[in-house]
Amino acid sequence: MAARVLVIEDDEGILAFLRRGLSYEGYEVDVATDGQTGLKKATEGRPDMVILDLMLPGLDGLEVCRRLRATSDVPIIILTAKDGVTDRVIGLDMGADDYLVKPFDLDELLARMRALMRRTRPDGQPKVYQFADLILDSGTRQARRGERVISLTAKEYELLELFMRHPRQVLTREVIYDSVWGYDFGGESNIIEVYVRYLRQKLEEGGEERLIHTVRGVGYVMRQAD
Repeated sequence: MAARVLVIEDDEGILAFLRRGLSYEGYEVDVATDGQTGLKKATEGRPDMVILDLMLPGLDGLEVCRRLRATSDVPIIILTAKDGVTDRVIGLDMGADDYLVKPFDLDELLARMRALMRRTRPDGQPKVYQFADLILDSGTRQARRGERVISLTAKEYELLELFMRHPRQVLTREVIYDSVWGYDFGGESNIIEVYVRYLRQKLEEGGEERLIHTVRGVGYVMRQAD
């Protein structure tokens, strides 16, 4: 069955470009041209992917992202202006899984969509990972520390699973890019730092010991404090 993609975008040219390109690639495409309608379709229609412009009339894209993430773990790719660094960071803070800067290439968008969908539609039997007091269930895509349940976005889950599969092993930025995002964001991107911060905040919310440590100039490692 074709994956269903919801495009929330008010620019008619971009909307037509995406609808045509995604349909040609075999996706079932639905569209919305304002934030309120987009949020309603995303909530009621349960798409497999949301492509979300941040500059929307009425309810802006950041608020749509925040409200949608509060009730759903659907993968969200945000579209931002070239100089919209602040909005891009806020969008990731609101729970978006990825972003693209306009103007963008359709092949790049498709690659990012495939990478996200591979990770949100895992094959095989669920696995349960454990390191120290942290447990990660691939079936529910939730983490636990003791009795505290930790909900994760799609990208947070993929990053944490990578650490859980390689405990005590230093993971370079290049390895993390390749394993979690599946393509190169560019040397100037701080996407890994942003998501490590998200994970630390969630994993340490109850005052628990830090498990994800920075190896300066190299990358990150999951280990207990010395």
